Amino acid sequence: MQRQETEQTTNVSIITPCRNEEKFIGKCLDSIIKNVFPKEKMEVLVIDGKSTDRTRGIVEGYAKEHSFIKLMDNPGIVQTFATNIGIRASQGDIIMRMDAHAQYPKDYISKLIYWLENGKADCVGGLWITRPGDKSSVAETIALALSHRFGVGNAHYRIGIKEPKNVDTVPYGCYRKEVFDKVGLFNENLNRTDDIEFNLRLKRAGGKILLVPEIFSYYYARSNLADLAKQNFGNGFWVLYSLRFVKLPFSLRHLVPFFFVSSLLGSLVISFLYQPFIYLFAFILGLYFFIDVLVSCKLSLKHGIRYFPFLVITFLTLHISYGLGSLWGIVKLFLHRRISESQKSEVRGSGFRSQESEDQSLSNRNQRDGGQGPVGQHESRN
Repeated sequence: MQRQETEQTTNVSIITPCRNEEKFIGKCLDSIIKNVFPKEKMEVLVIDGKSTDRTRGIVEGYAKEHSFIKLMDNPGIVQTFATNIGIRASQGDIIMRMDAHAQYPKDYISKLIYWLENGKADCVGGLWITRPGDKSSVAETIALALSHRFGVGNAHYRIGIKEPKNVDTVPYGCYRKEVFDKVGLFNENLNRTDDIEFNLRLKRAGGKILLVPEIFSYYYARSNLADLAKQNFGNGFWVLYSLRFVKLPFSLRHLVPFFFVSSLLGSLVISFLYQPFIYLFAFILGLYFFIDVLVSCKLSLKHGIRYFPFLVITFLTLHISYGLGSLWGIVKLFLHRRISESQKSEVRGSGFRSQESEDQSLSNRNQRDGGQGPVGQHESRN
């Protein structure tokens, strides 16, 4: 009864950023339409980032059939811009992110609103149940790896929890709209870490972020190792390159791949100068493969022995691509700071040279005037 009363008095704006999601956008919108939440109390804003496939046409078809679905443009392409466009255009009391690469149970919206009200939270989110991107063994293996602690660390929304838990961030957050008046919008300088940074601001402002295990969505993982590596490289890059714009207190799980790859590359390079370091390289790599094979074996015995070779390779792809991305993020961060310092030095030098030129010009004028220049101006130079 309480949930029904809340639904009758609450207007919801669902923001769905997308770009080239022709494979998943229809399934996503179907799952939103099937939600039991009253359609007259909701709007679905699909913000498209210049898709080059059939995504726009698919969404336009849904918008013609359902008046609460609206297609909007994201000229900036990047997902963070889309989220902010949706927030600015939203009419609801509650703002939900529901991404196109996922599907949602029919009570998903209702449960989020219930826990937002009764959990006395400012943001609520649920678990990810990772599904394969297609029916291939590789895709199924990727889904398994992304649901295991060895693959994703202690990301609670991926590996699961048993009781509602206060956390630092959640996927697909559900927010009270006044939150954005209080702490601002998402940082458009950031690409992959905008939600982490926003939720950090929210917590620092006294907000509460709640992860609820009875709420979940089905996330479709990448279907091949190349796409997985590309996605994870970007994730690893942004987790450290974000420090150019904001200071984020990342958890250890974000940094482990960086330390792993750095120690591998570092020991290998040093071994060319001091040969004993090759043993350190072999030890690190051997220890990693021992753990990798052990975890892959346990998962294969549970889900099917055919997954074993794919799991070994998938875990390695996850960690190496993420670590290389983080390493590249550090390199670009260092280069940017060096360039910035160089530019500042040039500006200071230019200002100093301009000052010298003015002093010389003033001196010449004083000499022409018999040394009787403007006293106040001259004193201010010394």
